[in-house]
Amino acid sequence: MPELPEAEFGRRMAAEAAVGRQIVAVRCQPDPIVFCGRAPEDIERALLQRTVVAACRRGKYIWFELDRGPHPVFHFGMTGAFRVRGVDPLKLASHGKQVDDAWPPRFEKIGMAFDDGGELVMTNARRLGRIRLVERPLSEPPLVDLGFDPLTDMPSLPAFRGLVAGRTAVLKSLLLDQRFSAGVGNWIADEVLYQAGIDPRRRVSSLDTGELKRLHARLRGVVRQAVAVDARKDRFPRSWLFHYRWGKGADARDHGGSPIEFVEIGGRTTAWVPARQR
Repeated sequence: MPELPEAEFGRRMAAEAAVGRQIVAVRCQPDPIVFCGRAPEDIERALLQRTVVAACRRGKYIWFELDRGPHPVFHFGMTGAFRVRGVDPLKLASHGKQVDDAWPPRFEKIGMAFDDGGELVMTNARRLGRIRLVERPLSEPPLVDLGFDPLTDMPSLPAFRGLVAGRTAVLKSLLLDQRFSAGVGNWIADEVLYQAGIDPRRRVSSLDTGELKRLHARLRGVVRQAVAVDARKDRFPRSWLFHYRWGKGADARDHGGSPIEFVEIGGRTTAWVPARQR
């Protein structure tokens, strides 16, 4: 599933293709689920002839600031992505090796053409993504309900301690709560806890001062490292759990050869290494 680094890659791709350009044509596939009940003609009417002033992101949400509202807000869901003609798409670890070179690409939900001849498409194979029209993105749901973004507004260590003070939730579940840390998904949460050396099943209230410091540092560090390489999985450090966690194999081992175990926490499969996470 696209998480913060993948969404940031999508934002950068969209900024390159769209910012400063006028939308001169819009294609919308009829899909009341993805478009949250809005008809294609509503979306087309709102976007046509509008100029994209900025491409913004918070957590897993991306939105375009237009020269006049409403503004489109995009969420990729499980399999969504932006595509730009002539630019290689970002491949998720769960997508296998198949590459779709067709244009427009399969599973297109919306396509926008710009006055410079460029084109941006959002695909969504499993229809779990969402495209909304919002008048004030940061002041309305869903963005107003999000917690801090670990890339753009990671709290200081004292502020982070304040945010977790008094909480009793299971640690993995807290990291996945978008009201706490916007953009953190399953693989990031597992990676952070692996690198911090903390058992994902522990309660937040059980962490000592040193563990909280490691958690804070690795949450910031993992996100920044992944973003710095444009979320390209082959450029993640080989020591990361990310490379060894897929498939839930019974003989899965981390970079150092320690067994990886898989448990369900909060309805999500969690990969962790008991030999190094306490």
